[in-house]
Amino acid sequence: MSADPADTELAAQYEAYPYPARDPREEAKRLLIGSPGHLREIDYWVFGARRPEDRFLRVLIAGCGTGDGAIMLATHLARAGRPGEVICLDRSGAALNIARERAAARGLENIRFVQGSLLSDPFPVEGQFDYIDCCGVLHHLPDPDATLARLTERLAPGGGMGLMVYAPYGRTGVYMLQDALSSLAPHDQTPADRLDIARRVMRNLPATAWLRANGNFGDHLSGGDAGLYDLLLNPRDRAYDVRAFHRLIGGAGLEISCLMEPARYDPSLFLPDPRLRTRLGELSPVERAAVAEELTGNMATHVAYVVRSGERISPPDPLDDASVPVMREIPGIELARQMTPDHRLMFEFGTLVVPVPLPPQTRGLLPLIDGERTVGELAAALEGRGVGRSQFDRVWGEAFSALESLNRVLLRGPRTAAK
Repeated sequence: MSADPADTELAAQYEAYPYPARDPREEAKRLLIGSPGHLREIDYWVFGARRPEDRFLRVLIAGCGTGDGAIMLATHLARAGRPGEVICLDRSGAALNIARERAAARGLENIRFVQGSLLSDPFPVEGQFDYIDCCGVLHHLPDPDATLARLTERLAPGGGMGLMVYAPYGRTGVYMLQDALSSLAPHDQTPADRLDIARRVMRNLPATAWLRANGNFGDHLSGGDAGLYDLLLNPRDRAYDVRAFHRLIGGAGLEISCLMEPARYDPSLFLPDPRLRTRLGELSPVERAAVAEELTGNMATHVAYVVRSGERISPPDPLDDASVPVMREIPGIELARQMTPDHRLMFEFGTLVVPVPLPPQTRGLLPLIDGERTVGELAAALEGRGVGRSQFDRVWGEAFSALESLNRVLLRGPRTAAK
């Protein structure tokens, strides 16, 4: 695979302005959390809560940038005492240096760094991987389809990937400004000169500019020079609506196990009209997801966990006594506190807030979920509060379905392989 002039310019961009802008000294204060690449998500959405936790996990971060995903996953593995190695691949030496300093600040020993390009032949890293993370990379490359197919070849049997690409509607205003800046700050100028022009444009941006009305950006508008450059001056920036994202994934011999968060792609959450819901029920999952994207208009990215076509693993039955629910990140007691008096969870899908109804008993059930208690033990605890088993099954079934779709409650895999 070969680079082209836009790709050469892109390489220079990330050397001059490694993205996202990160200060290794902040590792002592916070761990940045997101999707894809969260260990509990990988365990559930890729491996179906079936893969033993004591099995070595070989990970490739394909285009790690300054290391957000790599640091998160390596930290999760280290904190859980789980065996694994996170290999960070990026062609930007400047970005890798920042990621390396961040890892050193945390004392991570399960992470290593390789400078190289996804386009290189041979591939810069040998062997296969149980999990490949490619976040915010494909949409900048000369041939995303070929690159994704190439990464698929690197998947170990039973492995999967986490992907993120830009989406068009939530980036309304971006491409207009990119077009304007291609004239005001031509690509043959130095990165510093182009950035100077972009800053001047932003200081004088008309009140009617679509970007001013778009509240879907974080790092890009608050992340200093690197964020602004990546948003407005990137030499190649594709966006995929959800249909195109499915085609990209299917073309590489993969299938989606989860669009993140699943509920975000369910338009019935914000279309309560019975006739509309009936019509939605007649659509395919892809078309339903497309309707959600087109109506909400605020999806700036699409995140998906994917596996080889036909190899999706079904997780255990959440009503099985032996299943072990786990909070993805927010403790159950805190999530219970977020419920409204009428038993709803006000969930933020970016700039859209959607009320998600839950059974009243969920408020008392959530604090009991600690990643150790089984469903059977949860049922026994609620039985002591006067909730019989049939009622528990109904309550837990409804609660788990809703909270799983919000990526808030998942199931954990076995600690060790069955003997």
